This record gives sequence, C-alpha cells and structure tokens, in this order.
Amino acid sequence: MPDNVNNLVPLDAQREPAGCKEPLFGLGSEALSAWVRQFNEPIWRGKQLAEAIYKQRYVELNEITTLPILLRRQLAAEGWRIGRPGIVQTFQSIDGTERYLIELSGPGQKGQTVETVWMPEGDGGEGEEEGAEQQPGDASPIPRAAGFERVGEQPAPCDVFPSFRDHSGERARDARLWSRATICISSQVGCAVNCQFCLTAKLGLQRNLSAGEIAGQVVAVLDRHQVRVGGDRVNVVFMGMGEPFLNYDNFMAAVGLLVNEVGLSPRRMTVSTSGIVPGIERFAQEPPEIRPRLAISLNAPNDRIRAEVMPINRKWPIDAVVDAVRRVALRPRERITFEYVLLAGVTDRPDDAREVARLVRRSGFPAKVNLIAWNPGPGIAYATPAAESVLEFQKILVGEGIAAFIRQPRGRDIFAACGQLKRTVDGPAVSPS
Repeated sequence: MPDNVNNLVPLDAQREPAGCKEPLFGLGSEALSAWVRQFNEPIWRGKQLAEAIYKQRYVELNEITTLPILLRRQLAAEGWRIGRPGIVQTFQSIDGTERYLIELSGPGQKGQTVETVWMPEGDGGEGEEEGAEQQPGDASPIPRAAGFERVGEQPAPCDVFPSFRDHSGERARDARLWSRATICISSQVGCAVNCQFCLTAKLGLQRNLSAGEIAGQVVAVLDRHQVRVGGDRVNVVFMGMGEPFLNYDNFMAAVGLLVNEVGLSPRRMTVSTSGIVPGIERFAQEPPEIRPRLAISLNAPNDRIRAEVMPINRKWPIDAVVDAVRRVALRPRERITFEYVLLAGVTDRPDDAREVARLVRRSGFPAKVNLIAWNPGPGIAYATPAAESVLEFQKILVGEGIAAFIRQPRGRDIFAACGQLKRTVDGPAVSPS
C-alpha cells in the first residue's frame, strides 16, 4: 500500500469571504417563502427558488433567471448564496464505483470534507425496493475479480487506479452506462460509535452535518450523473460516515428535503443504525410517507461477540434493539434489514449462522439479512473471510428459512466499500480540467 494512503484532506479550513451568509441550500419551500419576504418579494418566489435549487440544481443565484435581476444583484451584494456542498475530488474504481470528497458549505467550513459513494447497479443487497421479486439466496456468488480476497490479503495498491478532481457542476461522461444505482451518504464527519472493524471509527466524531449538508451530497451526485428523478432507478442509503440516529433531527430534516423538494421516494431510501435505541423509538413515530426503510447493523450472532466488535452493544444489547424495532409499523411488504459483517474466524462460523437464524426468527417481524465480507483497512487486525465461508453462511441462513443476500464489495480498491470511509487520498492529485 502506498505511504500516502492514510493521508486525510486537511481540515484547516480556508476562511469564507467577509459577509458571507448561511447557505440557502437546506431551507425548504416554506422557509424560503418566509425568507424572501424581507426583500419585499411575493411568497411564491420561495417556491420558485426551491424549484431552482433542488430540482433544476442551480449552484449560483445569478444563474436563476426566473428571479428578477435586481433581486439577484441585491442578494449577491449582501453575500447570500445557494451554498450546495460540492464535489472537490473523485476516485474511480475498476468496478465503476466512484468515491467523492464533498466540501461542506457552512461559513468557516471551506476546505472541510465528507465522503459520498456512487455505486452503479448497486451492490446486490441494499437496493431492492419494497415489493421487488427477489428470493432468498438470489445474490450471485462473488468472483475473485470483484474484490473477494482470501484471508489475510489486502486490496491492490490504490495508486494504480485513476483518480481526478472535478467540480460539483461537472457532469459525468458515462451518465447512461447504468440502469440503476445507489448513492451512499454520510450524516456526520467521522463517527463516535467506534466499531472495531471500521476505518471511519479512527477519525472519531468531528461534528454533525446539517440537513443541507446531508441532502446536498445526494443532489451533487444526482447532478454529476444527470439523474432524472422519477425516471431513473436510484436508491439512497444513509450508510456512509457517522451514525444517523446520533444526528437524528438533521438526518430527518434531510429526508424531508429529499422527499418534498428533490422528489425522491422514501421507499428508495434506507437508514442504517448501529442500534441507538432512543433513535429507533423516535423513528418508529415518523409517518410512513416520509420514513425511509430501516437497517440494523447486527454484525455478530450474540451479545458477547457483538460487545467486542461494537462497544455500543454494552449500552444497548441486541434484545433492546430488537424490542425497539418491533415498534416500527412496517408498510405492506416492507422488511427490516439486518446488516451482518463477516469477520474471518470471529463472526463467520457455521454456528454463528445458525445463531443468527434463531435471532431473526425470534424477532417476529419480516426481515432479511445482508451479508458483507469485511473490507480491509490499514491498522485494523481483522481478516476477510474466504468466499466459501460467505457462501456457506448464506446457505445455512437460507436453509433455516431466512432471506439472505450477499452484498458485493464495491469500490474496495479506492477505499469506498462498507467500513472503509476515512477520507483516504490514493494516488497523485490531478488538476480539474
């Protein structure tokens, strides 16, 4: 692995120009309607502005020609801006996955970044919308070429794969080389949960993201790939950096923006939690028309092992998490997902699979299990299980009547796979074209 693989994008943020206001991105139609009143504009200007920001995806106020030119000049003079988070660096995997460093937008935040991932064709586990015709075990065996290393192997050196810089307004040239895709977004810079197998945990928690910074990741990627909301099949998963339920208000406000302003369906969104019981209880009170689907990061067959690999289990053990999930009123054909990271010799044994099957049956609610072979990272002592172990684990679950799917490792060569997000810079920087 190259020496610079652990380097982080510097956090010594550059100062914003004097007089710079809070970004407008993050305000919904109603808030924007109230905001325009200070300029003696009719309230319908707010809806007009929301349409331009969230659906037409403008990044500069002076580009919005539906606004009067005198108003645009006044806003510019006073330091107002859209302030949508923008892509400042892109890393491309040999499998088509892209990992982005996205610059945050608040005053004083210039230069701070968070990570987002684009996976064309998904990864075989997270993207099935409710009602999809899929049977347990449908996920295909993963060939070695897709990144399934044997025990003890590490990913190929990252600097042999292309990387380049771009701006958020730059469009991807291969926008139509996919039929469906998944966008994996972050809710915090770093993470406080400290899962022992996760690279993000090494950052610790640096700060929560605002609703606009969370939703802005999605809109920036939609813009880059020219996604047609309502026409293209795109899923959003809150599975990047951070624990969404430890930033609950901003997470749900971002969901509101994505549903009400951008036009995405909550049925194509999934939020993953490590098991924050108070957050799950709040989530259970959300109306179904705006609530994403729920995934629980289980990752171990019992409390003893889970407390070792996920210290959060000492506060909220498995039974407490499952009890909280039972309060979520599921929509027709909706299932709870149990995410399960397989660690060689720790959580991937046949007895572990049988114990997981009993746990899922005992839960009493419709559920499926997504199996994830651990993705390696520097400084973490676990090993990736053999492909045969993963397939045997799935076979046991299916034989026990549990819907089980294998999530393909996407973007492992560029540190974009599950558990690898640490703002790693791989290879030389390339200037924007």
